[in-house]
Amino acid sequence: MHIAARLARAGVMGINRRNAEFTLRYNRRDRYPLVDDKLKTKRLAEQAGLCVPELYEVVEIEHQIKGIHERLARYPDFVVKPAGGSGGDGIVVITGRMKDHYRKASGAILTREELDYHLLNILNGMFSLGGYRDHALIEYRVKSDPVFGEISFQGVPDIRIVVLLGVPVMAMVRLPTRASDGKANLHQGAIGTGVDMATGRTLSAVWRNTVLDEHPDTGNAVTGVRIPQWDRLLHLAARACDLTGLGYVGVDFVLDREHGPMILELNARPGLNIQIANRAGLLPRLRAVEEHRAHLADLDARIEFAKRRFAAPTS
Repeated sequence: MHIAARLARAGVMGINRRNAEFTLRYNRRDRYPLVDDKLKTKRLAEQAGLCVPELYEVVEIEHQIKGIHERLARYPDFVVKPAGGSGGDGIVVITGRMKDHYRKASGAILTREELDYHLLNILNGMFSLGGYRDHALIEYRVKSDPVFGEISFQGVPDIRIVVLLGVPVMAMVRLPTRASDGKANLHQGAIGTGVDMATGRTLSAVWRNTVLDEHPDTGNAVTGVRIPQWDRLLHLAARACDLTGLGYVGVDFVLDREHGPMILELNARPGLNIQIANRAGLLPRLRAVEEHRAHLADLDARIEFAKRRFAAPTS
């Protein structure tokens, strides 16, 4: 059988169908700025009482770079990211200092001048969607929950939950590796693991084009790990969807050892690699939500539906 036909029979959704039948149908264009700009997303979440990484500085113009190192002196570590970036590009994680230098998550050393230059690149739109001028956010560096300590390399894993009409339909954990430079980005070499929607237990794992059970850097099993506070994550994902007025979104979380679940960002065009990580197609789950949407107005009903309908098969 032709590969396209096999994928279709498995319910695997391609980018054209995602755009035509879900992104364009359920996401109003005037709501996109709420998720395309991480600063707007952060402020929206804060207004709703949702936990996000604390914001230290916003750099909007070149003049604000002057004196930035003195203003950041009170913070032993922090994260720099473009407000309008995508795919993890432009994010720099500072984990410590060495005199007047900064130490990145990978262990590499960054000079003050190099950080200034990176901020300038962010402002000039090097990492933004469409190359438009951007602004830089400097915020709290998440301290990963201990559950991920043995299955991640240096950086902080994140959890992506795809939501349709307030119903969580599929999830994955992205685990940093040496190849990804400590970033939880699949395109840069992070591991993607599927997640059982009923229990929060990690399922199959994919690294690049390889299905695996162990982390290539730590040697520890990446499957069968239960994500803490799973029910809370599902509720937060559903609420975030309601908050933005977007019907089809990807919600990215981190689990901080002190603050628990924190919303990292939202995506109005969630990628499709989550299907590879779960070794399952999105389309049947999305169609199920559409079919039963009339009975899923209540938040608890949506969560219960997701856990019951999209649970991993028992062996």
